[in-house]
Amino acid sequence: MKSYLAAFLLLLGSTLAQAAPVPAPPAIAAKGFLLMDMNSGRILAEKNSRERMEPASLTKIMTAHVVFSELAHGDLKLDDMVDVSEKAWKTPGSRMFIEVNTKVSVGDLLKGLIIQSGNDAAAALAEHIAGTEDAFANLMNEHAAQLGMHDTHFVNATGLPDPDHYTTPADIAKVTIATIRDYPEYYKIYAEKEFTYNKIRQHNRNTLLWKDKSVDGVKTGHTKSAGYCLVASAKRDGMRLVSVVMGTDSMKARIRTSQALLDYGFRFYEGHQLYPAGKPLAQARIWMGEQETVPVGLRQALYVTIPRRQYDKLAARTELRPGIQAPIHKGQTLGEVIVELEGEQVARAPLVALGDVAEGGLWRQAVDTVKQWME
Repeated sequence: MKSYLAAFLLLLGSTLAQAAPVPAPPAIAAKGFLLMDMNSGRILAEKNSRERMEPASLTKIMTAHVVFSELAHGDLKLDDMVDVSEKAWKTPGSRMFIEVNTKVSVGDLLKGLIIQSGNDAAAALAEHIAGTEDAFANLMNEHAAQLGMHDTHFVNATGLPDPDHYTTPADIAKVTIATIRDYPEYYKIYAEKEFTYNKIRQHNRNTLLWKDKSVDGVKTGHTKSAGYCLVASAKRDGMRLVSVVMGTDSMKARIRTSQALLDYGFRFYEGHQLYPAGKPLAQARIWMGEQETVPVGLRQALYVTIPRRQYDKLAARTELRPGIQAPIHKGQTLGEVIVELEGEQVARAPLVALGDVAEGGLWRQAVDTVKQWME
């Protein structure tokens, strides 16, 4: 039997006219940056994206992510009332202006955290959920580990400077994407342009929300040592890009560079879902089973990000393991699908059984044994 089974070769239509080459990304004056397609995970531009840097208030993306997780699991409610401690009230930096010894709802604190970038809101939420901000930071680090943020360590919920408080553009992109994917109902808060609390109205510091209608988040950050930072996300024609810019020299620079990255990605690339999850893509031959084949497909939808006007040049194939024997359980990996663009691999994903195959009886096993000898 051949070492692999080429189940199909998919040629997606006739070849279009030759597309113009993709230019180099724009020159970005920042300590580090990253531009990524959220669906496919393809990185379209980067600089020092895995270098540890101070995140400033980008930290609050993780702070909010932890709060969203607590809400989703039913351990917290938006209308829960939070006692404001003196420590939270005194937290330096940007504020939503909560008052000591008052009660504030989780919903209001979330808006103060996200829209107004309130350090006092971050501290109050941290204490409510974990007892102390230190304990909450441990919870943040647990979530970071689960998301594969291996170059990140948090010591507070605010982003105030500390030598042991750091992340990378690539890691910040991971928690941003997880937030958009897992908590869409709460992610909407990032698109709100203003919030008024205690009769004080503050505007969202992410002014891209006004400049670009496709932008719906995410978060700014600034300290003297971290510089001016911005995580932005935009969706156009079903394609969502996430940009992370860290360490620019001004508020205008972080907006200008983020816009340049997003425009570059949307101008020169396009994203496509090739296959949905759970759809049969091929039939795997099963030996010694009650049935001879089982359909295989993907656990998750498969996306690609490619240069514009190159879709018709994509080719895909499946490679299935030889000699697969029953029993087979639904979800078991039996091979993979590989997608190429003019001979260059652009995506691959495991193929899993879409059903169970029980072990066959003695007669079936005997027949298949003979067939394998004859292969």
